[in-house]
Amino acid sequence: MRLQTLNDLFVDQLQDLYSAERQLVEALPKMASAASYDELREAFEQHLHETQDHVNRLSEIFGGMGVAPTGAKCEGMEGLIREGERAVGAEGNPTVRDAALIAAAQRVEHYEIAGYGTARTIADELDLDDAQDLLDQTLDEESNADKLLTKIATGGMLKAGINERAER
Repeated sequence: MRLQTLNDLFVDQLQDLYSAERQLVEALPKMASAASYDELREAFEQHLHETQDHVNRLSEIFGGMGVAPTGAKCEGMEGLIREGERAVGAEGNPTVRDAALIAAAQRVEHYEIAGYGTARTIADELDLDDAQDLLDQTLDEESNADKLLTKIATGGMLKAGINERAER
């Protein structure tokens, strides 16, 4: 990787996000299938559709720049997905597994929020208004997904006496 200009860094960051989102498109259906709580499964399914939109937005930015979306595989997302796969395959109390799925998903969301925030800031510095607007849309959706996961976890799913039931 050669970084001579802020534009080089912007392209690198976008390629990393593109790889991350494509990996997530493959992982989210597995997480949805593993979820036992209906609202959680629906949140994963909804975020899959949003993630497909994120890939399309990134493709639109690349097209506007005349750059290929391909680059190195996002190793950060690869590791986060690998950790999430442990939750997907976990045995035991389904509600506890759902909590593990939420934890894994929120790590992913925080990673994406950081990446999109950085890319948006660089787009602003480069006066790439269209790219900045598209990145803002995605950043808002990632933040909303994180908030929804928190709401699901704290809105009753974890208050259902799972520790007492698990001890029986």
